[in-house]
Amino acid sequence: MKIYRSMVLVSSDPQSMLLGAQAIFSRFQEEVKEFGLEDEVSVSMVGDLGRHDVFPLVIIYPEATTYGPVKLEDVHRIVEEHLYKGRVVPELQASVKELSGRIAWVNTRKGTLPAEQRIVLERAGLVDPTSIEDYIIHDGYTALGKVLSEMKPADVIAELQKSGLKGRGGAGFPTGLKWSFVSKAAGAKKYVVCNADESEPGTFKDRVILEGDPFSILEAMTIAGYAVGADEGYIYVRGEYALAQERLTNAIAQAREFGFLGKNLFGSEFNFDIHIHSGAGAYICGEETALIESIEGKRGEPRIRPPYPTTHGLWGKPTLVNNVETLANVPAIIRHGASWYKQFGTPSSPGTKAYTILGNVNSTGLIEVPMGITLREVVAIYGRGIKNGKTFKLAQTGGSSGSVIPASLQDTPMDFDSFSRAGVALGSGALLICDEDTCVVDLAKVLLNFFRRESCGKCTPCRIGTERAWMLLTRISEGEGALKDLDELISLADNLYNLSNCGLGQTAGTPIRDILKYFRAEVEAHIRLGVCPTGVCPMHREEPIPAYA
Repeated sequence: MKIYRSMVLVSSDPQSMLLGAQAIFSRFQEEVKEFGLEDEVSVSMVGDLGRHDVFPLVIIYPEATTYGPVKLEDVHRIVEEHLYKGRVVPELQASVKELSGRIAWVNTRKGTLPAEQRIVLERAGLVDPTSIEDYIIHDGYTALGKVLSEMKPADVIAELQKSGLKGRGGAGFPTGLKWSFVSKAAGAKKYVVCNADESEPGTFKDRVILEGDPFSILEAMTIAGYAVGADEGYIYVRGEYALAQERLTNAIAQAREFGFLGKNLFGSEFNFDIHIHSGAGAYICGEETALIESIEGKRGEPRIRPPYPTTHGLWGKPTLVNNVETLANVPAIIRHGASWYKQFGTPSSPGTKAYTILGNVNSTGLIEVPMGITLREVVAIYGRGIKNGKTFKLAQTGGSSGSVIPASLQDTPMDFDSFSRAGVALGSGALLICDEDTCVVDLAKVLLNFFRRESCGKCTPCRIGTERAWMLLTRISEGEGALKDLDELISLADNLYNLSNCGLGQTAGTPIRDILKYFRAEVEAHIRLGVCPTGVCPMHREEPIPAYA
C-alpha cells in the first residue's frame, strides 16, 4: 500500500452528492496535481457520514481537520493553504458542535494514516527478511540484549503485564498473565510455542509478518523462553506457507551462526533453540491443544481442559503458546517500554491491531491501526469506501469463527472490551466487508459448510451440530424451510457453544446467532415469502433435502 503524508476525504452520501460532492472531488484531484502533490496527497470519496447542513464535508488527515460546507471555489484555497503551505483555513472549517454524532469519530483520529504507526509490521517490506545483518541494523536483537543484560525474568513479565498486551489470536487473553502462569508452573523443562497455523479463511496477517520479518518472531520467542524458564521452542507453521517456512529456516540458521540461538546467549547462562513444525492443512490445529497434539505426532484433536497447556502442554510439560502477532509486539515493548506502548489504542486494549480487509471495498489488503478504530473508519478510510457506491450492510470479523457486525454497530470501537459489551467478538483480524447485495442466509450457509468439513469429529455437538445446521440453512436458502427451523437453529447454536469440546465448535454457531439477531426479517422472507431479498439464493431445487442426515 502506498503511504501518503496527507489524505483528503470528500463525503459522498446522497445529500453531499446533490450538493456537488462529485465536482468537488474532481477539483481536488486537479488542484493536487496542479501543485505537484499527487505523490504526497491521496484524494478519495468517503461513504455515508450522515445528512447535515454542513455537507459536503472534506476531511484532511493526519490532522483530522474537517471543512464544510465546502463549495467548488473553496477547493483551490484549501489545497494551497492546507496541503501546500501547511496552514489550516479556520474560516472554512466545519464547527465541531454542528457535526452529528455519526461522525464524531473524525475528531478522535488525529495523526492516523494508513500504516503510519507500525509495530508488528514495522520492518515488513523495509528490511531484507533473509539478512540478519539488516535486522540488526534496524534495532534487531536490541530487546533480547536488554533482557539478558539488564532484566530478570520477573521484570520481563512485569513489563509485559504493565503494557496491557492482549493475545491477538482472537481470545484476547492478557499476554503477561499467561507468561506468569508458565513461569510459576513446576518443572525443569518448559517450552515456548508460536502458533503460526493461520488457517482462518481470509486471514494472512501472520504470513506477512513471518515472510517480511521472521527474525522478530525468533527474538520474541527467545525473550519469552528467558522469561518463563524455557530452553526450547517450536514454530507451528501452516503447511501451505512454504515461503514463510523457508524464511524461518534461514533465519534460525543465521541466528544460530550469530549466537542468538543456542547456548550461553549474550555470554549468559541462558540457552534457547527453536524448531519448525509444518502443519498438514487441518483448521482444527489452530486450536492450541490440537496444535500440541500435532507436534507430538498425534492426530490433531483438541484436548479436554483442564489441565491447560500452561501446566501440562507439549509432552506434558509447561508450555507457553502465543500467536504470531502477539509475539511480534514483544520486542518493541521491551525496547521502548510499557508506557510507550500504552500510548496507542484504548486504555483497556492498548497497542495496534493488524487487519486483513476483504470483500466489497475499493481497496483490499493488510493494515495496522490503533486498537479502538471503528468499522466505519476502516471502510471509509482504508477500504476507500464500498464498491460501486453501494451501501455497507455487514462485516464479519475474525474469519469464519468471527461475529457478523451489522451497520448499526459500525461505530463501535474495535477493541476487546467494547466489542464484548456490544455482544460481538473481535476475532483474529480478518474483516470481510459485505454490501447490500449480500444474503445473510447464503453467508451463514457457506460458513457452516466450512465448519462441518473442518470439524475433527471428536465431539458429537460439533460433528453432528454443524452438519445439521448446514442442512437447515441450505433448505431455507432453497425455499424449503419452515419457521420452526429457526428455533432449531437457535438451539443448535446454543448447544454448539455450551457443549463443544473446543473453540471451533463453540464459535461455529456464531453466524447463526448473529443473522437471526440482526437480520431475522431477511431470513424469514426466505420462508414466509419464498424469496431471497437480495436475489442470491436459488429458491428451488430438483430434489428435496432430507429432513435428517
